[in-house]
Amino acid sequence: MTDSNSSKRPTIYDLAQIVGTSPTAVSSVLNGSWKKRRISQKLADKVLKAAQDNGYTVNIQASVLRRERSNIVGMILPKYDNRFFGAMAEEFETRARAAGLFPVITCTQRDPALELSAAREMLSYQVDYLICTGATDPDQITDLCRGAGVKTLNLDLPGTKAPSILSDNFTAARDLTRVILDACERDFGVVEPLLFIGGRSDDHNTRERRRGFLEAHSERSISVPDERLITNGYAPEKARHTLTALDHVPHGIFVNSTITLEGVVFWLQSLPPERAAEIRYGSFDWDPFGALLSQSVGMVRQDVGALLDLTFQTMQSGQDAAEMQLVPCALVMPKF
Repeated sequence: MTDSNSSKRPTIYDLAQIVGTSPTAVSSVLNGSWKKRRISQKLADKVLKAAQDNGYTVNIQASVLRRERSNIVGMILPKYDNRFFGAMAEEFETRARAAGLFPVITCTQRDPALELSAAREMLSYQVDYLICTGATDPDQITDLCRGAGVKTLNLDLPGTKAPSILSDNFTAARDLTRVILDACERDFGVVEPLLFIGGRSDDHNTRERRRGFLEAHSERSISVPDERLITNGYAPEKARHTLTALDHVPHGIFVNSTITLEGVVFWLQSLPPERAAEIRYGSFDWDPFGALLSQSVGMVRQDVGALLDLTFQTMQSGQDAAEMQLVPCALVMPKF
């Protein structure tokens, strides 16, 4: 580098001139794709040394090229907007660092295209392992990662091509439904089908929770009409508008997400006090504020610690069979 250029950030063209190779080769080394382009380790080392000597800001991909493993572990999350996924992200980071790994997390908004794009980005960072949490199409991510020699694991929602670890949604939903039915019979003397609200009909966890919901009704020979199974999304505003538009809302409501619960609570606050007092609800997941409302009779709390115990055990064992493991949930009852 000449004195006139010493204050400038060197470009890949500068590095190519220093090393005596092409800008394309330098770019491949710096973005981590050099092995696929059959660039030699010797040339990669020269490029990295030139980048370091001349003040080029080497990206994280390049910094791990000298190692057999990067010790980077990735996680794809669908949302940050509820306690379950927030706790999952925080606990994952803590455990990864304790294991000597560097965690990288990205949020994909339940968008399959964004999930695949995020997986590609993770691979460019040379991740050793990728955990797909709540991915809408985990199999396409597994296929992509296998092509790069990277193993994946499906957390919260299952896939068919990699290990899957998720909560026992069926059992927890059945038990919560029993509690809501009991509360309605005890407090109001009514035995009627509850309202199920929240989630998406094509979502595995929603299907399993609906199955548990229907099983608890079947145990009591209660038939649930289709109009009481509302799965038009998780958004709070959808829940509030749906409930407002209904001609009749039963005494008991099964709320399929704390996100949906926000809309239910807003709807409850809009009711006359005497009508709001005639409602009982249970929610899947748990939220400490939702649990404090007088209408709450129980909430399902997923075991983030146990889910991640199994995740790290599976990851460290190298297991890649497409087996599903279920983790029991806790049913949290109000303390008042």
